[in-house]
Amino acid sequence: MNVLVLTGPESTGKSWLASELQQRFGGIVVGEYVRHFIDMQQRDTCYADISTIAHGQLAWEDAAREQRPHLLILDTHLLSNILWSRTLFGDCPDWMEPALLAREYHLHLLLDPRGVEWVGDGQRCQPDLAERLAFHQGCAQWLEANGQNVVDIAGSWHERQRAAVGCVASWLGFGT
Repeated sequence: MNVLVLTGPESTGKSWLASELQQRFGGIVVGEYVRHFIDMQQRDTCYADISTIAHGQLAWEDAAREQRPHLLILDTHLLSNILWSRTLFGDCPDWMEPALLAREYHLHLLLDPRGVEWVGDGQRCQPDLAERLAFHQGCAQWLEANGQNVVDIAGSWHERQRAAVGCVASWLGFGT
């Protein structure tokens, strides 16, 4: 099983690219649990929700892993939960980073916020490019510090799609 993670700040095309990649290469997409949580709770999150959200994300990921698809595409993973917890609440539950490091992820596509417009959807909260750049930098620093396989994806929507498809095709040994 090949495990691909799309990561980076909000409104950079992670969900869209996950769907595009699944259409092209098959596999299973695991969505972003926090969106489900907010829809179900009908309120903003608080620090007390972070562990519940993270456990929900892991449960969705584990259910998909149990199916043993040739390609598992994660719209996000615990890194986003960790960084959002620190961004919004200045803290993060201690168990989350070791839990993230205990899992195997083969390739991360890190999406840059530059080159595409921010789109509000009622759950997003970083319309300012500087905030999204800081989140992007936090992702990049963590991934590099922890020796993760990362490819940067940037540019227009078309350029992102082309780069992501080309990268994944090469990684999986498919012809583009």
